[in-house]
Amino acid sequence: MSTATPSTQRPAKTFFGHPGALANLFSVEMWERFSFYGMQALLAYYMYFTVADGGLGLDQGLALSLVGAYGGAVYLSTILGAWIADRLWGSERVLFVSALMIMAGHLALAFLPGVTGLAIGLVLVAIGSGGLKANATALVGSLYAKDDPKSDAGFSIFYMGVNIGGLVGPLLTGLLHQNFGFHVGFGAAAVGMGVGLLIYTFGRKNLPDSVREVPNPLPKNERTRYVVIFLAVIVAIIAAFATKIVTPDNLASTIAYVVIAASIVYFVLILRSPRVTDRERKNVYAFIPFYIASAAFWALFQQQFTFVAAYSAERLDRHLFGWEMPASWVQSINPVFIVLLAGVFAAMWTKLGTRQPRTGTKFGLSLVVVGAAFLCFIPLNSLEMTPLPAMIGILLLCTIAELLLSPTGQAVTTKLAPAAFGTQMIALFFLSISLGTTLSGVLAGFYTPGNEVAYFIAMGGTAVVLGIAMLAATPALKKLMGSVH
Repeated sequence: MSTATPSTQRPAKTFFGHPGALANLFSVEMWERFSFYGMQALLAYYMYFTVADGGLGLDQGLALSLVGAYGGAVYLSTILGAWIADRLWGSERVLFVSALMIMAGHLALAFLPGVTGLAIGLVLVAIGSGGLKANATALVGSLYAKDDPKSDAGFSIFYMGVNIGGLVGPLLTGLLHQNFGFHVGFGAAAVGMGVGLLIYTFGRKNLPDSVREVPNPLPKNERTRYVVIFLAVIVAIIAAFATKIVTPDNLASTIAYVVIAASIVYFVLILRSPRVTDRERKNVYAFIPFYIASAAFWALFQQQFTFVAAYSAERLDRHLFGWEMPASWVQSINPVFIVLLAGVFAAMWTKLGTRQPRTGTKFGLSLVVVGAAFLCFIPLNSLEMTPLPAMIGILLLCTIAELLLSPTGQAVTTKLAPAAFGTQMIALFFLSISLGTTLSGVLAGFYTPGNEVAYFIAMGGTAVVLGIAMLAATPALKKLMGSVH
C-alpha cells in the first residue's frame, strides 16, 4: 500500500482546509510530544545532577552521551514499528499500541527508583515513540495524493502540533521538577500521554479505512522464522551488555554504527526488491542525498538536548526581573518559534504551490542556516555568561532551519516511497534522524574547556559546506525525482 491515496478518497470534513483526519493525528502527536519532550527536558539533568539534588550523580559527559544514544534509539526503533505496520498490523494499530507503551514508560520513570526505573522507562519510551512516529507520519501521508502540492503545508500543520506539545511539556515538567522533584515531572509526562491516548481512541474511526490494511502481509508460514530472529536479536543485545562488549561509555557510538549498517541494508533491500518499479528505484536513489543531509542537520539541531542543555545550566544568564528560570525551559524556546512560524511556512508553501523551492533547495538552505547558528556562538565565547536574548536568536535560526527541512523531509519521503515500502521508507528518514541524534551526544563530548571556538567552527562550518553542496546538487536530483517536487 502506498502512503498516499487518491484525492477522491479524502474525507469530506476539513481541518484548516486539509483532510479532517489530520486533526486526530495532530492531537495524538501533540500529546505524545508533550510527554516525550517534557521527559527529555529533564533527562540529562536527572542523570548528572548529584544525588542530593535528586539526580543519579553520573558523569556529565557520560550523561550527555547517553541522552544522544537514547534519542538515537528512539528513531532506530522506527524500523521495528514500520516493519510491524507493513507486514503484520497496519499503521493505525501499531500507532495505538505504541502510545500505550509510551505511557507505561513514563510511569516507570515516575514510580521506579534509580537506574532500574531509568532503564525500564527509557526502553519502553524509545520503542513506543519509534513505533508512533513512523506510523503517525505514514498516516498523515496517506491523506494526500502523491502530486498534491498541499502535502507540505499539511505536514507543517502536523508539525505545529508536535511543537505545541514540545513547548508546553518542558515548561510544565521543568516547573514541577523545580518545586517537587524529578519524579513528579516524569509523572506529568505520563498523564499527558494518557490524555492523548484517550482523545485518539475516540477519533480512530475518522481515519481512512485504507490505513488499517497491511500493505505487504507476512505469510503465516514465515512467522515462526521471524519470531526466532527477533528472539535471537534480543538475546544478542542482552549478551552484548552482559559481556561488556557494549557499555554505557560506548553505547552512543555503537548505536551510530548499528544505524549506519541498518540504513545500508534497508537501501539495498528496497533497491533490489522485485516489487519496486524502475521509476520508484530512481526515486529511492534520489532519497540518498536527503538522508545524508538530514543526518547532518540533526547532529547539530539535537544538541539542544546535549551541549545546549549543559550550556544553558552553566553558561547562560537565565535571570528575568530578579527570577531565574529553570534551565529546562530553554528547550521550550524552539517550540515557541515553531508554533509562531509553522503556520507562516504552511501558508507560504500553499500560496506558492508548484512555484515553491524544490526540496533539495530547502534542505541546502536548512544546513546553511543551522551552521550559521553554531557559528554565532563564537563571539559569545569571550563573555562570562551568555545573554538570554543571544540564545533566543540562535534558537530562532535553528527553528527556521528545522522548518525548511523536517516537515519537508517527511513529505518528500512519502512521495518518493515505493508502494510496497511506504512505512519502511519513512523509517529510513527517521534512521537519518537517529544517526544525527546519536551523533549529537557523541559530538557534545568534544566541547571541552579551551576547545570551544574550534568546536563551533567545526560544527557550523561543516554544515554550511554540506548545505552549499546540496544546493549545487538540486538540478541533478530534479532529474532523478521526476514529477516529485
